[in-house]
Amino acid sequence: MIEIFLIAVIVLFIFLYTGKINGSKFIDDNKDLFHLLKESDYEFLLVAKYGDRVYDADQVFMKRIRNGGLTIALCIFLFISKLSFINIIVSFIVGFLVFKSQYMELRSYYKKHLAEVDSLLPYYLKGLEVLVQHYTVPVALARSIDDAPEVFKPGLKEMVARIEAGDSSVQPYMDFANRYPVRDSVRMMRLLYRLGLGEQEKKHDQLIAFSKSVSSLQQKSREQKYKARLGKMESMTMAMLVCTGGGGMLILLVSMVMLLANV
Repeated sequence: MIEIFLIAVIVLFIFLYTGKINGSKFIDDNKDLFHLLKESDYEFLLVAKYGDRVYDADQVFMKRIRNGGLTIALCIFLFISKLSFINIIVSFIVGFLVFKSQYMELRSYYKKHLAEVDSLLPYYLKGLEVLVQHYTVPVALARSIDDAPEVFKPGLKEMVARIEAGDSSVQPYMDFANRYPVRDSVRMMRLLYRLGLGEQEKKHDQLIAFSKSVSSLQQKSREQKYKARLGKMESMTMAMLVCTGGGGMLILLVSMVMLLANV
Protein backbone atom coordinates (compact mmCIF):
# COMPACT_ATOMS: atom_id res chain seq x y z
CA MET A 1 0.00 0.00 0.00
CA ILE A 2 2.81 2.39 0.95
CA GLU A 3 4.74 1.52 -2.20
CA ILE A 4 1.72 2.33 -4.37
CA PHE A 5 1.25 5.66 -2.60
CA LEU A 6 4.96 6.45 -3.02
CA ILE A 7 4.80 5.70 -6.75
CA ALA A 8 1.68 7.90 -7.05
CA VAL A 9 3.47 10.78 -5.31
CA ILE A 10 6.52 10.46 -7.58
CA VAL A 11 4.35 10.34 -10.72
CA LEU A 12 2.34 13.35 -9.53
CA PHE A 13 5.55 15.28 -8.85
CA ILE A 14 6.87 14.46 -12.34
CA PHE A 15 3.61 15.63 -13.94
CA LEU A 16 3.66 18.85 -11.94
CA TYR A 17 7.34 19.47 -12.71
CA THR A 18 6.95 18.88 -16.45
CA GLY A 19 3.77 20.96 -16.64
CA LYS A 20 1.53 18.06 -17.62
CA ILE A 21 -0.63 19.00 -14.63
CA ASN A 22 -1.17 22.64 -13.74
CA GLY A 23 -1.39 22.82 -9.94
CA SER A 24 -2.90 26.32 -9.89
CA LYS A 25 -5.47 25.38 -12.51
CA PHE A 26 -6.37 22.25 -10.54
CA ILE A 27 -7.04 24.34 -7.43
CA ASP A 28 -9.02 26.94 -9.41
CA ASP A 29 -11.12 24.26 -11.10
CA ASN A 30 -12.03 22.75 -7.74
CA LYS A 31 -12.81 25.98 -5.88
CA ASP A 32 -16.29 24.83 -4.90
CA LEU A 33 -14.87 21.69 -3.30
CA PHE A 34 -12.17 23.59 -1.42
CA HIS A 35 -14.72 26.18 -0.25
CA LEU A 36 -16.20 23.47 1.97
CA LEU A 37 -13.12 24.03 4.13
CA LYS A 38 -13.72 27.79 4.41
CA GLU A 39 -14.80 28.94 7.86
CA SER A 40 -18.13 30.79 8.03
CA ASP A 41 -16.58 33.90 9.62
CA TYR A 42 -13.32 33.86 7.62
CA GLU A 43 -14.13 36.79 5.34
CA PHE A 44 -15.40 38.90 8.23
CA LEU A 45 -12.21 38.26 10.22
CA LEU A 46 -10.10 39.01 7.14
CA VAL A 47 -11.83 42.35 6.57
CA ALA A 48 -11.76 43.14 10.30
CA LYS A 49 -7.96 43.06 10.20
CA TYR A 50 -7.14 44.38 6.72
CA GLY A 51 -10.19 46.47 5.73
CA ASP A 52 -10.36 47.53 2.07
CA ARG A 53 -6.85 46.17 1.49
CA VAL A 54 -8.53 42.78 0.92
CA TYR A 55 -9.44 42.93 -2.77
CA ASP A 56 -10.21 39.25 -3.27
CA ALA A 57 -10.93 37.11 -0.20
CA ASP A 58 -11.21 33.97 -2.40
CA GLN A 59 -7.68 34.51 -3.71
CA VAL A 60 -6.35 34.80 -0.15
CA PHE A 61 -8.22 31.63 0.82
CA MET A 62 -6.86 29.73 -2.20
CA LYS A 63 -3.36 30.76 -1.12
CA ARG A 64 -4.05 29.04 2.22
CA ILE A 65 -5.06 25.90 0.30
CA ARG A 66 -1.85 26.00 -1.74
CA ASN A 67 0.31 26.50 1.35
CA GLY A 68 -1.36 23.55 3.07
CA GLY A 69 -0.95 21.33 0.02
CA LEU A 70 2.70 22.28 -0.45
CA THR A 71 3.37 21.58 3.23
CA ILE A 72 1.87 18.08 2.90
CA ALA A 73 4.01 17.42 -0.20
CA LEU A 74 7.16 18.72 1.53
CA CYS A 75 6.57 16.57 4.64
CA ILE A 76 6.01 13.46 2.52
CA PHE A 77 9.23 14.24 0.63
CA LEU A 78 11.14 14.53 3.93
CA PHE A 79 9.71 11.18 5.09
CA ILE A 80 10.25 9.51 1.72
CA SER A 81 13.16 7.35 2.90
CA LYS A 82 11.07 5.90 5.75
CA LEU A 83 7.54 6.46 4.50
CA SER A 84 4.82 4.84 6.57
CA PHE A 85 1.11 5.23 7.19
CA ILE A 86 1.84 7.17 10.40
CA ASN A 87 4.18 9.56 8.56
CA ILE A 88 1.53 10.17 5.91
CA ILE A 89 -1.01 10.99 8.63
CA VAL A 90 1.51 13.32 10.31
CA SER A 91 2.13 15.06 6.96
CA PHE A 92 -1.58 15.73 6.49
CA ILE A 93 -1.92 16.98 10.08
CA VAL A 94 0.99 19.41 9.61
CA GLY A 95 -0.50 20.58 6.30
CA PHE A 96 -3.88 21.12 7.96
CA LEU A 97 -2.26 23.12 10.78
CA VAL A 98 -0.48 25.33 8.23
CA PHE A 99 -3.81 25.80 6.43
CA LYS A 100 -5.51 26.76 9.71
CA SER A 101 -2.71 29.00 10.98
CA GLN A 102 -3.87 32.21 9.25
CA TYR A 103 -7.46 31.70 10.41
CA MET A 104 -6.34 31.19 14.02
CA GLU A 105 -4.18 34.30 13.75
CA LEU A 106 -7.18 36.31 12.48
CA ARG A 107 -9.39 35.02 15.32
CA SER A 108 -6.72 35.91 17.86
CA TYR A 109 -6.41 39.40 16.37
CA TYR A 110 -10.18 39.93 16.39
CA LYS A 111 -10.56 38.83 20.00
CA LYS A 112 -7.67 41.07 21.00
CA HIS A 113 -9.13 44.09 19.20
CA LEU A 114 -12.83 43.33 19.76
CA ALA A 115 -13.19 46.14 22.29
CA GLU A 116 -11.66 48.56 19.78
CA VAL A 117 -13.96 47.40 16.97
CA ASP A 118 -16.91 47.54 19.35
CA SER A 119 -16.14 51.15 20.25
CA LEU A 120 -16.23 52.25 16.60
CA LEU A 121 -19.95 51.58 16.06
CA PRO A 122 -21.40 54.32 18.33
CA TYR A 123 -19.24 57.04 16.75
CA TYR A 124 -20.08 55.89 13.24
CA LEU A 125 -23.80 55.92 14.12
CA LYS A 126 -23.44 59.43 15.56
CA GLY A 127 -22.13 60.69 12.23
CA LEU A 128 -24.88 58.78 10.43
CA GLU A 129 -27.46 60.42 12.68
CA VAL A 130 -26.41 63.86 11.40
CA LEU A 131 -26.74 62.71 7.77
CA VAL A 132 -30.18 61.17 8.38
CA GLN A 133 -31.45 64.58 9.49
CA HIS A 134 -30.89 65.87 5.95
CA TYR A 135 -31.25 62.79 3.73
CA THR A 136 -33.21 59.56 3.50
CA VAL A 137 -31.65 56.56 5.27
CA PRO A 138 -30.34 54.86 2.07
CA VAL A 139 -28.76 58.13 0.86
CA ALA A 140 -27.32 58.81 4.31
CA LEU A 141 -25.81 55.31 4.39
CA ALA A 142 -24.23 55.82 0.97
CA ARG A 143 -22.81 59.21 1.97
CA SER A 144 -21.42 57.81 5.23
CA ILE A 145 -19.17 55.23 3.55
CA ASP A 146 -16.21 57.54 2.86
CA ASP A 147 -15.94 58.65 6.49
CA ALA A 148 -16.80 55.28 8.04
CA PRO A 149 -14.16 53.21 9.87
CA GLU A 150 -12.27 50.94 7.47
CA VAL A 151 -13.67 47.78 9.03
CA PHE A 152 -17.27 48.80 8.25
CA LYS A 153 -16.76 49.93 4.64
CA PRO A 154 -17.14 46.56 2.85
CA GLY A 155 -20.34 45.77 4.77
CA LEU A 156 -21.77 49.24 4.13
CA LYS A 157 -21.04 49.03 0.40
CA GLU A 158 -22.77 45.65 0.19
CA MET A 159 -25.77 46.86 2.21
CA VAL A 160 -26.18 50.04 0.14
CA ALA A 161 -25.85 48.09 -3.12
CA ARG A 162 -28.63 45.69 -2.08
CA ILE A 163 -30.91 48.54 -0.99
CA GLU A 164 -30.30 50.42 -4.25
CA ALA A 165 -31.01 47.20 -6.17
CA GLY A 166 -34.53 47.24 -4.72
CA ASP A 167 -34.31 45.16 -1.55
CA SER A 168 -36.62 47.07 0.80
CA SER A 169 -36.69 44.37 3.48
CA VAL A 170 -34.86 44.42 6.78
CA GLN A 171 -32.48 41.69 5.59
CA PRO A 172 -29.66 43.97 4.28
CA TYR A 173 -29.58 45.68 7.68
CA MET A 174 -29.60 42.36 9.55
CA ASP A 175 -26.85 40.93 7.35
CA PHE A 176 -24.74 43.98 8.18
CA ALA A 177 -25.39 43.46 11.90
CA ASN A 178 -24.51 39.75 11.64
CA ARG A 179 -21.36 40.57 9.72
CA TYR A 180 -20.28 42.89 12.54
CA PRO A 181 -21.60 41.12 15.66
CA VAL A 182 -20.60 43.78 18.16
CA ARG A 183 -22.66 45.16 21.01
CA ASP A 184 -26.20 46.31 20.08
CA SER A 185 -25.49 46.15 16.33
CA VAL A 186 -28.70 44.16 15.66
CA ARG A 187 -30.89 46.53 17.68
CA MET A 188 -29.40 49.64 16.08
CA MET A 189 -29.83 48.26 12.56
CA ARG A 190 -33.50 47.51 13.31
CA LEU A 191 -33.97 51.07 14.53
CA LEU A 192 -32.30 52.39 11.41
CA TYR A 193 -34.54 50.26 9.20
CA ARG A 194 -37.68 51.50 10.97
CA LEU A 195 -36.40 55.06 10.61
CA GLY A 196 -36.15 54.51 6.85
CA LEU A 197 -39.73 53.20 6.73
CA GLY A 198 -41.25 56.01 8.80
CA GLU A 199 -43.52 58.62 7.29
CA GLN A 200 -42.11 62.12 6.98
CA GLU A 201 -44.27 63.53 9.79
CA LYS A 202 -43.09 60.73 12.12
CA LYS A 203 -39.44 61.03 11.14
CA HIS A 204 -38.68 63.64 13.80
CA ASP A 205 -39.91 61.42 16.66
CA GLN A 206 -38.14 58.37 15.27
CA LEU A 207 -34.94 60.37 14.84
CA ILE A 208 -35.12 61.48 18.48
CA ALA A 209 -35.50 57.84 19.55
CA PHE A 210 -32.58 56.84 17.33
CA SER A 211 -30.46 59.70 18.71
CA LYS A 212 -31.18 58.63 22.31
CA SER A 213 -30.15 55.07 21.50
CA VAL A 214 -26.90 56.26 19.90
CA SER A 215 -26.14 58.48 22.90
CA SER A 216 -26.82 55.56 25.25
CA LEU A 217 -24.49 53.39 23.17
CA GLN A 218 -21.78 56.04 23.33
CA GLN A 219 -22.19 56.26 27.10
CA LYS A 220 -21.76 52.48 27.42
CA SER A 221 -18.66 52.69 25.25
CA ARG A 222 -17.17 55.44 27.42
CA GLU A 223 -17.96 53.46 30.60
CA GLN A 224 -16.30 50.38 29.14
CA LYS A 225 -13.18 52.39 28.22
CA TYR A 226 -13.12 53.91 31.71
CA LYS A 227 -13.42 50.47 33.36
CA ALA A 228 -10.68 49.08 31.14
CA ARG A 229 -8.42 52.04 31.96
CA LEU A 230 -9.22 51.70 35.66
CA GLY A 231 -8.50 47.98 35.57
CA LYS A 232 -5.17 48.63 33.86
CA MET A 233 -4.23 51.23 36.50
CA GLU A 234 -5.20 48.82 39.30
CA SER A 235 -3.09 46.08 37.72
CA MET A 236 -0.11 48.44 37.45
CA THR A 237 -0.58 49.57 41.07
CA MET A 238 -0.76 45.96 42.27
CA ALA A 239 2.37 45.11 40.28
CA MET A 240 4.21 48.08 41.83
CA LEU A 241 3.11 47.02 45.34
CA VAL A 242 4.22 43.43 44.74
CA CYS A 243 7.58 44.58 43.38
CA THR A 244 8.06 47.04 46.25
CA GLY A 245 7.04 44.47 48.87
CA GLY A 246 9.13 41.75 47.28
CA GLY A 247 12.13 44.06 47.03
CA GLY A 248 11.76 45.06 50.68
CA MET A 249 11.52 41.43 51.79
CA LEU A 250 14.58 40.54 49.70
CA ILE A 251 16.62 43.39 51.22
CA LEU A 252 15.52 42.36 54.71
CA LEU A 253 16.45 38.73 54.01
CA VAL A 254 19.88 39.70 52.67
CA SER A 255 20.46 41.92 55.70
CA MET A 256 19.57 39.08 58.09
CA VAL A 257 21.88 36.65 56.25
CA MET A 258 24.74 39.13 56.39
CA LEU A 259 24.08 39.79 60.08
CA LEU A 260 24.11 36.07 60.89
CA ALA A 261 27.27 35.63 58.86
CA ASN A 262 29.07 38.34 60.86
CA VAL A 263 27.96 36.77 64.12
